[in-house]
Amino acid sequence: MTRIVYGIFGCGGFGREGIELARQTCLDVHGAADMFELVFVEDRPQLQSVDGYRVLALDEFLALDAPRRFNVLVADAQVRARVAAQCEAGGIEPFTIRSRTADIHPTAKIDVGAVLCQFTVVSANANVGRFFHLNHHGYVSHDCRVGDFVTFAPAVRCNGTIDIGDFAYLGSGATLRNGTTDRPMRIGAGAVVGMGSVVLASVEDGETVVGNPARLLKARR
Repeated sequence: MTRIVYGIFGCGGFGREGIELARQTCLDVHGAADMFELVFVEDRPQLQSVDGYRVLALDEFLALDAPRRFNVLVADAQVRARVAAQCEAGGIEPFTIRSRTADIHPTAKIDVGAVLCQFTVVSANANVGRFFHLNHHGYVSHDCRVGDFVTFAPAVRCNGTIDIGDFAYLGSGATLRNGTTDRPMRIGAGAVVGMGSVVLASVEDGETVVGNPARLLKARR
């Protein structure tokens, strides 16, 4: 029987953390380790193996004569988008990585390619886009909308009724004040929220805010 090859793009810190979560996910899906193989994938590999997993170049992974799935565990959202486009153009489908300790509400919607780490929560009626990274001990509360290729570093607190645009980045420990149905909070596309920041007002596209309370550090271009 041909094994499915699951490619994890990126063997940096997050990739090395996430491949073990991917192994759990694959075991939950397939039931036995001999049904699949996990590999790291890099543009230009410097090593043949990392932590016991072989490392393939991206073109090698794309050329494999086997069923394949992929995910991209790289913090740079633009890289995630590029790799996802290359793999999907090659007919390879993404898969979602979900820790067994991630708590996903039945009404939440999560698009393909998400990485949901240990002790995370996606709550009632939240809607999460493609290739979202929800790092450990972070949460997306009720009625939030999260765009594509958004990154939450560890312990981000995204409270209720917040809209987050594509490619936004929220640093470790950031806290977002909840919005309301008639006036949701908004974190704009490509915006950056610094680590530990407490965001009390909406952030425009491409802006960087830091501090408690969060203040504008860099305006959009």
